[in-house]
Amino acid sequence: MRQVVLDTETTGLDVSKGHRIIEIGCVEMVNRRHTRRTFHRYVQPDRDIDEGAEEVHGISAEMLKDEPRFAEIAAEFVEFISGAELVIHNSDFDVGFLNHELGLAGLTTIEIADCCQVVDTLAMARRIHPGQRNSLDALCKRYNVDNSRRDYHGALLDAQLLADVYLAMTGGQAALSLDQEVTGNKSQSRLIERADRDALRLKVVRANRQEIEAHEHQLSLIDEASDGGAVWKKIGASNQ
Repeated sequence: MRQVVLDTETTGLDVSKGHRIIEIGCVEMVNRRHTRRTFHRYVQPDRDIDEGAEEVHGISAEMLKDEPRFAEIAAEFVEFISGAELVIHNSDFDVGFLNHELGLAGLTTIEIADCCQVVDTLAMARRIHPGQRNSLDALCKRYNVDNSRRDYHGALLDAQLLADVYLAMTGGQAALSLDQEVTGNKSQSRLIERADRDALRLKVVRANRQEIEAHEHQLSLIDEASDGGAVWKKIGASNQ
């Protein structure tokens, strides 16, 4: 299964008030393993960024003045996510902004639901941990995912953290991403390599007579001291 863990940063919280996406970060997983593929773009929004939003993600309008507009990266983005299961924390927010941007880019016939299935990890966390805080920071703490680099919200870093949280919440191992190194706004991952066991020949070392007698003696002591008797003696008797 191919999954894309996605996060965005925006100029503000309300798409209906003309707020826009300024950063998209995506991390690819295949069969619950990180791959080397990511999608990360900053976007020129052609509008001011709310002060409160800038305090959260640390991205200023000045930083974005030379970045492409969403329409310029839309086709590449759609190609990256198409056919994948999207994993998003509070998906209504991100999907709403993404659909709005696709419409503004002239891709009015494309919506996220047409390209992908969506898994909302916030809704999932609320089912698993009702009545508790289920922000990304809270989930990182709960599942022992290291978020010490998260001085500001950042789409790519948050997508990487969410990938680890998702694996932990769904029975995987957050440690799958311990090989992943994040430097600035780019990531490098090393695929997990499996050992070649085809030529492996394990040496079988059997107990000698002395060791077997010592083992039987120990079982006899356990059998005498225990009300229920030694379990291994019962198993041995039943297999004879």
